[in-house]
Formats: sequence, C-alpha cells, structure tokens
Amino acid sequence: MSFGPDDFAALYARSADPWCYETAWYEARKRALTLAALTRKRYARAFEPGCSIGVLTAELALRCDVLLAWDTSEAALDAARGRMAAAGHDADAVTFASSWVPAAWPSGRFDLIVFSEIGYFLSRAELREVRAHLDASLAPGGELLACHWRHPIQGGELDGDAVHRLLDATPGVQSVVHHREVDLVIDLWSREGDSPARQEGLS
Repeated sequence: MSFGPDDFAALYARSADPWCYETAWYEARKRALTLAALTRKRYARAFEPGCSIGVLTAELALRCDVLLAWDTSEAALDAARGRMAAAGHDADAVTFASSWVPAAWPSGRFDLIVFSEIGYFLSRAELREVRAHLDASLAPGGELLACHWRHPIQGGELDGDAVHRLLDATPGVQSVVHHREVDLVIDLWSREGDSPARQEGLS
C-alpha cells in the first residue's frame, strides 16, 4: 500500500503542521543532524521532494544556489512560500511546485537530492521507480541525503530501514555518512566522480 495526494490534502486540512516541525525538539534535533551530514558548504542545484511546510527547505536554501522543492499539498506549499518570504530568501533561488514522486520527476541533474521522511509513504515498487530517477538525475560527485523515522508507519508497506536499504542499492553511489538511532536513520551517499564545484576547488 502507498499514500497519495488525497491523503496529504486531508492531513493538512486537519493540521497546518501535522508533524510538529515548528515545535517538536525531536524535529529540531533531527533537522540539525540532517544538515550536519551534508559534506559541502554549498550546492549548485538541489531537489527536495516532500518539502512540507518548508522548515528544512529554509535551511537548505542557505546552502544552495538553486533549490527545487516539491510537495503534493497546496496548503503546505503556501506555508513554505510564506516562510521563504518572511526569511528574506531570494524568490528566484527557491522554486516550489505541486508534484508527487515517482509519478513526476524534474528534468536535469542535481548535485544534492534530499529525500527526507517521504520514502515510507511509497510502495516498494514506487520506491524502485524513485531509485531509477535518482540514478538518472544525481550528478557526478552529487550527494543523496535520506532521513527517515525507523518505526512502522500505519498503512505503509515500508519502514525507514527498508527505505534506506533500497536507496543504498542506487547504482553508482557509495556510503559517506550512516547515522542510526532508536527513532531515526540518516544516510548520505555520494555519486562516483568529481562534481564541477569540487574540480574548481582543486584547480
């Protein structure tokens, strides 16, 4: 079983912040761990599917030249846009869109893809589709960051550990960071090959 746009529309109709991103210490600490796992100070082009109300997005925007953030909930996207505006972020640097993976996927290559708290809302077959998209769109030297709750999700086919095992099989990536606790798992994989930014720094 997997979840879809209607499920999330209903969720945000009941609560503007259904996972308490703005108030829970767990979420604040998890966000700090997630950001600390990134190995580079700055990324040229990044993609964050499932951005929700944009709390992590606002932090990623400080380290990305261009950031594409997707969610299926218009209510969540409206909140995320408002957060960016309030923080004074460059509107041209962060682009929000209403889309759901793997039914849609952006074109081009990314040197950072953040796949956080979304994998267990997909079926195993859908996550394999996502993995194929990751293979096609992660740039040489690019980083794939995943963070997930490790406990079962009611109605979901996968838990966080199963999601990360499937992502670990993405072709051409190697593990750089692995952090696991009772409640969460964070992994960062790097694509083989140097990115243009790294090559420039070495020249």
